[in-house]
Amino acid sequence: MVNLSGFSKTELIKMASQTCRHHHKYISHPNCYLTEKGKEKRIGYLDIESGGLQANFDYMLTWCIKTRDKNEYKTGCISALDIQNYKFDKRILKELIVALKEYDVILTYYGTKFDVPFIRTRAMMHKLDFLEFGALQHKDCYYMVKMKMRLHRNSLDSACAALGIKGKNHIKGNFWMKAKLGDPVALAYVLDHNKKDCQILEQLHKRLENYVKDSTKSI
Repeated sequence: MVNLSGFSKTELIKMASQTCRHHHKYISHPNCYLTEKGKEKRIGYLDIESGGLQANFDYMLTWCIKTRDKNEYKTGCISALDIQNYKFDKRILKELIVALKEYDVILTYYGTKFDVPFIRTRAMMHKLDFLEFGALQHKDCYYMVKMKMRLHRNSLDSACAALGIKGKNHIKGNFWMKAKLGDPVALAYVLDHNKKDCQILEQLHKRLENYVKDSTKSI
């Protein structure tokens, strides 16, 4: 599964006319094109923050994607006006969907059970077109930790602490409450927490990736 939106028109024409070592058109074997033509996959580390855990009762406050091996961040942050107008996270969801289409692979921590279904549910509730099956690859570092490490808790915090990866911070409850009301200072603090989680997630993934099978699923 490769996000074809990341290819240029010229590349797509080549993929539709040329064949890979399996004697299939590259357009149906895009991974072969990436391998044989030396085009690297664009990888991002995604984390969201929400006001609660249930997408039909809560809304997203911030999101962040860090591009692998680059000091590049794509972010979104709800505003007081979004909340007052009862649009809630619709604007930042639109921005997130556009940003996701720029990547071939997205990594999360427990995103299979939380981040991805939360985003998808909120997008559907806002009648936004979320990425369809097969449009983007997804890897979940939570399952890498669960399968390859033995910890008292399989949390991002515990895994990073065990491996000496620093940078995890914890948000106080009063910041969450203020952020849910659109307080700009509290939201800036939550977004900074978002960025730090993406940073340590990238470090954790790099420590684990050589010990796991390179299997991906659709977002």
